[in-house]
Amino acid sequence: MPPLFRYLERDFLSQQQSSNIVLLRPSMSFMLIQTPNPLTLKDALPNFSKTTHIFLPINDCRNANQAEGGSHWSLLLVSIVDGVAFHYDSLNPSNKDEAITTTKKLGILLGKQLQFLDLPDSPQQENSSDCGVFVCVQMKHLLLKKLMRANKQQKVSMSMGGKHIDAGQGRKTMLEIIEGFRKEGERRRS
Repeated sequence: MPPLFRYLERDFLSQQQSSNIVLLRPSMSFMLIQTPNPLTLKDALPNFSKTTHIFLPINDCRNANQAEGGSHWSLLLVSIVDGVAFHYDSLNPSNKDEAITTTKKLGILLGKQLQFLDLPDSPQQENSSDCGVFVCVQMKHLLLKKLMRANKQQKVSMSMGGKHIDAGQGRKTMLEIIEGFRKEGERRRS
């Protein structure tokens, strides 16, 4: 997921100066869910004082000592301005408990009550291996097709109902992004 984060931040969020959207890395989301008192993370996490939305990948790993643990990913999109956390799970309701816990801890960190909404109309994967692709495709869609196209006064439907996700095409897109970064790195080194 990190190459997609870098791509979205560099190619889209950095171009929108008024954008106050944070893409929290998977490791930071995991740290948030594993830490008993989220207030102790205030210095490790971004400053959310001007943030409108936070994207958090959610993993079902419960063992803080196991790097690369867990078997499923889902996406939590928190609208701070609306006080709502939207949960997109491609194997619904697999990560619901983890998403609820993350929502509560983020609410404590923000000093704001957040309403949790599990979205049962999220596109569902057809196998047990596409969850990461679904998170990436949903994040890109919600960011580029919903949030970045809306004006500040406009309410935006955050539903993914009716949206079909082609996991194969999602993988190809991610490979293209990674290949673009690889080529950029080669150009910089030469």
